[in-house]
Formats: sequence, structure tokens, C-alpha cells
Amino acid sequence: MSKFEIKPFGMDSIVDEDTEFIPVMTTEEEESMNKVDIPTEVGILPLRNTVLFPGVVIPITVGRDKSIKLIQEAYKKKTFVGVVSQKDQNIDDPGFEDLNQVGTLAVVIKLFKMPDGSTTAIIQGKKRFNLDTYLGNEPYLKATIQEFVEIKANEDDQEYNAIIGSVKDISHQIIKLSPNIPSEAGFALNNIDSTSFLLNFISSNMNATVAEKQQILEITDQKERAKTILAHLSKDLQLLEIKNQIQSKVKVEVDKQQREYFLNQQLKTIKEELGGGNDRELEELKEKAKTKKWTKQTQGLFEKELDKLGRMNPNAAEYSIQMNYLETLLELPWNDCSKDNFDLKNASKVLDKDHFGLDKVKKRILEHLAVLKLKGDMKSPILCLYGPPGVGKTSLGKSIAKALGRKYVRMSLGGLRDEAEIRGHRKTYIGAMPGRIIQNIKKVNKSNPVFVLDEIDKVGASHQGDPSSALLEVLDPEQNTTFYDNYLEMDYDLSKVMFIATANNLNSIQPALLDRMEIIDISGYTLEEKIQIAKNHLVPKQIEEHGLKKKQVELSEEVLAFIIDKYTRESGVRTLEREVAKVIRAIALKVAVKEDYLPQLSIKEVGEILGISHYNRDKAINNDLAGVVTGLAWTPFGGDILFIETSLSKGKSKLTLTGNLGDVMKESAIIALEYLKAHGEQYGIAAHSFDNWNIHIHVPEGATPKDGPSAGITIFVALLSAFTQQKVKSNLAMTGEITLRGKILPVGGIKEKILAAKRSGITNIILCADNKKDVEDINDRYLEGLRFQYVSNMEELFEAAILPEKVSKPLDINFIPAKETRI
Repeated sequence: MSKFEIKPFGMDSIVDEDTEFIPVMTTEEEESMNKVDIPTEVGILPLRNTVLFPGVVIPITVGRDKSIKLIQEAYKKKTFVGVVSQKDQNIDDPGFEDLNQVGTLAVVIKLFKMPDGSTTAIIQGKKRFNLDTYLGNEPYLKATIQEFVEIKANEDDQEYNAIIGSVKDISHQIIKLSPNIPSEAGFALNNIDSTSFLLNFISSNMNATVAEKQQILEITDQKERAKTILAHLSKDLQLLEIKNQIQSKVKVEVDKQQREYFLNQQLKTIKEELGGGNDRELEELKEKAKTKKWTKQTQGLFEKELDKLGRMNPNAAEYSIQMNYLETLLELPWNDCSKDNFDLKNASKVLDKDHFGLDKVKKRILEHLAVLKLKGDMKSPILCLYGPPGVGKTSLGKSIAKALGRKYVRMSLGGLRDEAEIRGHRKTYIGAMPGRIIQNIKKVNKSNPVFVLDEIDKVGASHQGDPSSALLEVLDPEQNTTFYDNYLEMDYDLSKVMFIATANNLNSIQPALLDRMEIIDISGYTLEEKIQIAKNHLVPKQIEEHGLKKKQVELSEEVLAFIIDKYTRESGVRTLEREVAKVIRAIALKVAVKEDYLPQLSIKEVGEILGISHYNRDKAINNDLAGVVTGLAWTPFGGDILFIETSLSKGKSKLTLTGNLGDVMKESAIIALEYLKAHGEQYGIAAHSFDNWNIHIHVPEGATPKDGPSAGITIFVALLSAFTQQKVKSNLAMTGEITLRGKILPVGGIKEKILAAKRSGITNIILCADNKKDVEDINDRYLEGLRFQYVSNMEELFEAAILPEKVSKPLDINFIPAKETRI
């Protein structure tokens, strides 16, 4: 036995002065221990949270009655006990099946009572064994055991010796780094000359779970056991090194923070002496910043700018600029979104209640809600509501916001010429502020509002930049996640904003900007739709705005139809609303002066209130004269009808065009005349007839500019009617482009033109054959009472438009009647 005695790693305290400690085991003592005979039958001592290794001394606290009986008997009779760890430490009364199969034979060195009444035993492991047969559990667990066959390592094996050396080195490093292990443990390791005991000693005291220690105990090959122990020690060493590095770093951070604290206190005192003292404002900004949901990048920028503000003198001019900038950052709703209402039925009801018709727009909004409900998150679409004024484009945005449960914001772009209105001004300028996009986001305080960009087709350009180009980034779903505002000097995410643009004319929108939007056409309303809109929306609104009650005014559908027919000629309902307001005002006057009247207004009474009708339907359908043809035109305010009037006078084939026509429309007139000259004989017109007549083409309402190719067939039919003196069919209107080859080409704005024709009482419409698909795409209710004829060349146009054999007086002797020469 060695003279050097130490407390093993696992022992936490010395029980009393008489406690004996086992000296470090030598090789001779280990060989003596290995010669111990294994008894065939032993009492089994289950251990909850540790594993006993051969040669190792550990203290254990015994609490179970069976275990106390076994320990006391073994101590008195100097017999062995079989120490086995439990598979599950939570089992209070383990059975044979709850124990591991490999344990350690042990002797009880010391047994004593603790001051708290518990029994503590000092035990030493001797040899490994395998459990064999369960014999019973009274008065304690008993079992037969077999000797554990262990493969000893060769002392001359260089690899094994290198492993043992590494185990010692790493153990010394762990002892040095770990504050919980006494430094005397290093002396114990140096005094162990038995490699087998060294491995057991380290296994017992290293930082490992019971299952890991049991695994090491069960390894039969001593060399493999050494490798496993080395792997565990390497892992423990790495963890200790990382832990020490973290502690060292934290200590440095704490020291740095303490240093900065003292310096800041000194700086605060200096500022107070110099007349500063803005710490209260800075603290308020810091407290507000804690509630923001911004990114690390934004957080870093805010802290940097706040630190800059803290170093400024509050009396300096830059101080207020910096303060305004930080307040803007705090007031913006970084990633703060309102919750969408995914009740699609409710959304449909809201849209139907606020707007009559507009099925395509409503369907698109419901589709967006459905995808958002299924996916949870998506880039909001960029919708562009395109149509004439007064059809409800702007008010539709408010209804969409109500249906989605989002905030609503509107920004008018009409006449916008400064790019800074979109992108903001740089902070260096006096009076700098964010762009109107960011300002409106800040106003609603949510990151996902419904944002209406009103009149996007009326954005201008000047020496101050092109706002349309600045809008490209705003309205591009692939780019607006990183919208850059000059004032913020950082990116802001606009992808959750639902932008809705409105426009009257797509031709004036920059093509690149138009390409980024989803165009939804809102052409106009039929008579029936206008009646319902007036009945359900306009009349109740005007009654409320004029301080009346519903029962004080009643306008029947017949009265509303009379107002629409006689006093409006528009695609939308804005003029209709003004006329309804005029009627309501007249009633309000009677109510105010307490004049008797009947709430149910008649058509006659409404006519007296509104005065003479503004429109005369007769002129829209009057084609009684040869050379007069009704055409269909598109305008930014919706569809309209126009008349092409052709007059012939004695002369030398001079062509005169009047009516404020654009270049394209003048070219259409020239093409129509040249084609007629080339193919006149086909329609019964002698070739030399054109040399004897001057031609005058006029389009009434000369003050209104007119342009476009769609009047081509109308001009041709007017010329053909004038030269043949054959009238055009009644209630007929047409639109289409012509070519010198006699082909008829399709044109746009078909829905608007059809609505205009229907409002004017026209029943027959001639279109290009290629426009048939546009008509099929229109809701059937817009087409009721209309008959369409589709033509693809001039010959078909002649048959469709001209009344046969109804010839007025010939022009002169050169005129050859068409019925005699037509082929």
C-alpha cells in the first residue's frame, strides 16, 4: 500500500475523523485484487446514479431498507456485495430486470450514521461480474453471478501506451481548467502506476452520464475501453475550453461596460455643466424602440443615429433634424400588420353592398383573399382599375380595404411632377421629409394597408425628375421589398401593401410602369345598372347629406330611368349623382319652408325641377340623308357616338377635312377616298366622276379634338353613300380600321363603344370580324337588344351598311346608278 492518501474525485466531504481513505492502488495490489475468488451467490446492491469501477473507492448514501440490511450484513461478516447500476434511476424498488447485466464486486470499508439519520457506506470495487440467475428479493436482492472475462492490453503495445499517455495528459488539463476539481487530483494521477486502475479511476470520476459509464464498464477489451475514455475526455476538455473562453469574454465585456458606464457618467456631468441635459429625451426614444418589430439592420441604424444625437448639443441646428429623423423611424410601422379578414362570404357581401356590378374586380379581390388564406403570406398584387370617370374606381379601393379588414389610404398623383414626392428628400436639405409613400404608411401606422394611387395616368415629368420612373420600384412586386426612400436612407418593405392604381387612359402611362400592373377594365354601366346604383347608393347618400329622412323623398325606378335617359350621357354615375342632388335640394327647400308636397315624385315633377333635357336622342339615330353615317368612338370619359358627314360640290376633286381631326383620322379619310377611287366601278361609280366633285368631310362638335384609326370604315361608308346617293340603314353605328387592300382591322374599346351605342338607342352595330372575341367576353346583360354584324372586307361592309336600291337624285349625267352596274 502506498503512503500517499487522497480523497477520490467523487467524494464531496469527509464524514468524521475516523474515516479511512484508501491509498492509491499499485500494480501488485491490483494483481492481488484480481486473484480474488468470485462467489457464486451474492447480495445485489442497486445504485441509482453512479457506477462502481474495480479498485475505486466511493461513498454512497443508503436509503432503501433492503440495501441497508445488505450493507450492514456485509460489513459485519466481511463479505462481498454485488454493486449494479439501475437502468432507470426513478424506480424506487427495482427488480432483477431493472438492473444492468454487468456490475462490480465490492467490499464495505466503512459504515456509519450521518447526523441527519441516514446511513453512509464507503465501498471499494474489486472485480467485474455478469449477473446470471435471480434467486429472490428477501431480505434483499440475491443472484448468482459469473466472472467477467476481460481482455488485457499488451504492455508492449505502443498504440496502447500512447493512448494511456494521452488520457493522462488530457486528465491533467481537465484538472487544471476545472475549478471544481482539487489540484491534489493531479498528484493522485501521477502516483497511479497501474494502467488498468488508472482507466477505472478516471472512468469513475469523469463528467459522464450513468449510461455512458455503464457502457465503459461493459467493454471487455481494455484497449477499446481506453479509446472510449480518451474520446470522452477529449470532449470534456473541448467543452471546458469553450466555457472558459466564454467566461473570459463575458468578463472582458463586463469590464468594458463598467468602463463605458463611468465614462458616460463623466460625459453626462460635463454636458450638464455646458447646458446640455438631453438624456431624458434619449431614454424616451430608447423605450419606444424596444416595442418596434424591426430588423437587425434597422436596429443598428437607429442605435447609431441615436448615439450621434446623444453627442450633439441640443441648441445646435442639426439637433432638431436628427431628432425628427429618429422620430420618423419610430413612427413607421416596421412589420406591424393588421390582421386580414379571411371570411370570403363577408368580403363578398361588403363588396356587393358598396358597389353594384364590377364582377371582374370583385372576383379578383376574392381570389387574392383565398390565396392569402391558404398560403398565409404572399406579395400583394398591383391592380390598376382602368375606366372612365365616375364608375367607382377610387371608392372601390375603400370597399376593398373594408372587405380585407385593412387600413385605407389614398394618394392623388394628378399633376405630380417632382420625383422627391415619391422618394423623399435627403436629410441634408432644409425641410427634408420622407416621400408621400412613406408618409402615408406612417399615417395609417400599418405595414399592409390598401393604398390607392389615384389618377396614375396624370403623372407628369419636369426638370425635377420623372415620378413615373420612381413609381417603378414602388409597383414592382420583385423590387418593392427593398424600396429606398432618400430621407430614410435605408430600404423599406412595401411588398405587403396592396396597391390599387386608377387611370382613365392607359396610353399616357409609361409602358414600363404599365407592365408592372394588372389591368382590370371598368368600362361603364348600363341603364339597368345605373338605376340600381342610384336606388341603392346615390339617392340614400344624397338624402343623408341634405339632412332629409328616407320617407321624405321617394324616387321610383321609372323616375331614375327618366333622369338617366334625358339628363345624362356618361359611362359613370357622377353626372347622375349631381342631377339626383339637384332633385333632393328642391325637396329640401320645400321641407325647410314647410311647403306641402308628395314624397313620391313623378316624372313630370322631376322634369320641372331639372329643366330642359340636355340631350336629344333623335340626332343620335338620324341617318335620313345620304352621306351621313354614325360612328363609335372611345374617349377617356367612356364610349361616345360621332357623325361623319360628307358633302359633294362641283369642283376638281378637292378633299376638305374639318372637325378638329388628328393626323391618324385624316389619314383614314385619305385611305377611304383612294380605295373608293380605285374600286368605284365595283360600286357603280364611274371613274371620271371623282374628277368633277369636291369632297368635304366634317365631324360635328368641331371644338372637340378627334383622332384614331377606328373611324376608317365610317368615313368610307359616308363617302360611298354620298357618291351613290344611297342611304345608310337606320339605327346603325360602326367602328373599324381600313387598309388600302380593302381589309378591315380590329380596334379597341369595344365595350365602351357598345355601351355608348346602347345609351343612344342604336340597335345595329358593325364590327370587324376579329373583334367578335371582344364581344363574346362582354357580359350578356350589356348586349341585350343589340344586333352585331361582323365584316372583314369592304364588299361585306357595303352589303351590311347600305340600303339597296334606295337611290336619291343622281349627281349629274356622269352618275351611273349602282343597280345597273354593280357586280
